[in-house]
Amino acid sequence: MRHPFETLTPDVVLDALESVGLRGDGRLTALSSYENRVYQVQLEDGTAVVAKFYRPERWSDAQIQEEHDFAAELMAAEVPAVGPLKLLGETLHHFGGFAFSVSPRRGGRPPELDDGEVLEWIGRFLARIHTVGAKKPFTNRPRLDVQSFGVESMQWLLEHDKLPLDVQSRWTKVCQSAIDLVATHSVLTRAGGLDYSGVAVLRLHGDCHPGNILWTPADAAPAAGPGPHFVDLDDARTGPAVQDLWMLLSGDRSQRTRQLGALVDGYEQFRDFDRSELSLIEPLRTLRLIHYSAWLARRWDDPTFPVNFPWFGSSDYWQGQVQMLEEQMEAMQEEPLVV
Repeated sequence: MRHPFETLTPDVVLDALESVGLRGDGRLTALSSYENRVYQVQLEDGTAVVAKFYRPERWSDAQIQEEHDFAAELMAAEVPAVGPLKLLGETLHHFGGFAFSVSPRRGGRPPELDDGEVLEWIGRFLARIHTVGAKKPFTNRPRLDVQSFGVESMQWLLEHDKLPLDVQSRWTKVCQSAIDLVATHSVLTRAGGLDYSGVAVLRLHGDCHPGNILWTPADAAPAAGPGPHFVDLDDARTGPAVQDLWMLLSGDRSQRTRQLGALVDGYEQFRDFDRSELSLIEPLRTLRLIHYSAWLARRWDDPTFPVNFPWFGSSDYWQGQVQMLEEQMEAMQEEPLVV
């Protein structure tokens, strides 16, 4: 059975763009994206755009539109997020069985995360993203919580027999223990209403790792402006503010403390940061670890995944996951970072 993306040929991409009034000159470059398919397309007028074709059946049209609307709010507030263009009066379009959007091309390089000034700059813009995100809730996009990232991921892997028998029992035991430990943090346990117990939640970027930040140097085109530009709101969801900070941290504890301090220094120039959220960093990392394994397994019928993740699914892989979950359980019981 063919995967839907196998029907997304260059001709389909060009025809989709022409359906919204953009004529490509035939030159397409596939950009790095596993979840969706993203192309830089040269147009006949000499400009270029980025066309994003959403993975079928992942998000509803209403959920995608909320992503677009959030991006539009950010840009209206002069936050440097790259959102879709409005073409024929809409940002979300359909062609050949695919939902797609078209965005302006933005160049940039990865941010220098060992530079305190860069981190402080990123922190300022994250605060501005969250100021917009706190103005109203998502109504269609999901929350980041134990159930969706932890429990459902674990259940899916077991129900679909994705673990080798020689490691299944050990992984199941440590994964359940890790989820139980995460669940002691009430903010990550689904609660009634629009908030979680104890910590405020808001609309987030949701996947704010270094690859989703483009750094534009000061001598760049004036239209782009210098500094960070945030891309790919595909994983935008509701959760605690610290979710958009912790993926920018790396290294040993002292290095992460310095990095976090710079981020929070910048953040608090525009918005207060609740220090109690620092205790959520390791639980959030644990949930992402479990969710990532389930994400790879759920996508294995997409031909690009076996090619790019050939190490996934082996006994060695799952034994490595057991070790990482055990390390995460230790980390969750340590004192949180302090800034």
